[in-house]
Amino acid sequence: MTRTSTCIYHFFVLSWYIFLNFYISQQGEDPRKPKVFLNGGQWKYLTFLNLLLQALFYGVACLEDVLKRAKGKKDIKFVTAFRDLLFTTLAFPISAFVFLSFWILFLYDRELVYPKALDGIFPVWLNHAMHTSILPFSLAEVILRPHCYPLKKKGLTLLAVASLAYVSRVLWIYSETGTWVYPVFAKLSPVGLAAFFSLSYIFSVGIYLFGEKLNHWKWGNMNMPLDPNEQTGWHQHVDPHLHHAYVNVHVNDGHYLSCLAEKGVGNDGHIYPLSASSCVMSVGEGEEEIEKGNNKE
Repeated sequence: MTRTSTCIYHFFVLSWYIFLNFYISQQGEDPRKPKVFLNGGQWKYLTFLNLLLQALFYGVACLEDVLKRAKGKKDIKFVTAFRDLLFTTLAFPISAFVFLSFWILFLYDRELVYPKALDGIFPVWLNHAMHTSILPFSLAEVILRPHCYPLKKKGLTLLAVASLAYVSRVLWIYSETGTWVYPVFAKLSPVGLAAFFSLSYIFSVGIYLFGEKLNHWKWGNMNMPLDPNEQTGWHQHVDPHLHHAYVNVHVNDGHYLSCLAEKGVGNDGHIYPLSASSCVMSVGEGEEEIEKGNNKE
């Protein structure tokens, strides 16, 4: 997909999430909606927090698309890095978690998470917009653009902080109102709740690692340990699956950035990057080189 097409796609998805957030916030004349949002408002539900998070991410993605066209890659390093951090540690794991946890509980016993009475309040299309389409959008984002994952310690720490913040919010609402955000929590003992929250975090960690593997499968290694036997900061590797060459540039903390460049064939028959200098870039700035690499035979 070209840069222009990707920009249009990001704007479309951003508009969709803005519409959903606006539509849900309009309670209208239905007296049942305020009761659903009682004791904590709509933001007590992870589903609605995720919709806001997705709108934020695609807003940043659109901003990065526009700035890249206007200023070039070197002037938007912070925006690109923030886009990648937001997607890898929060937007992808949380959207996948909401999709999987909701439908697992819904198919087991919908009264635990989405009582049948809500069907008369929220139309079917809105239920799928909140709980189904969120995952395909996130998977499409993985396929369309590479995202540089942070070190696992940093990524999982940010995910843990977000998880702890939401669990604290749920417990605070219960302590203040005596009601649980989701009916499933009322069925569990204190030990069961602790186990449930712990397993939920482990589940989200698995989703995070799956997203990292998926990104690696599509785009190759963009942040991986440096071989201690490697004395130089440069190392060439040819990916037979993506048909491109990339150079590993040593950055810091014993890691190197794998960035792609146009390739050429030397007199010895080996593939070499045509311009090593084009590979010196900050994390997350390799989209153009990757797209060129994928399009070359």
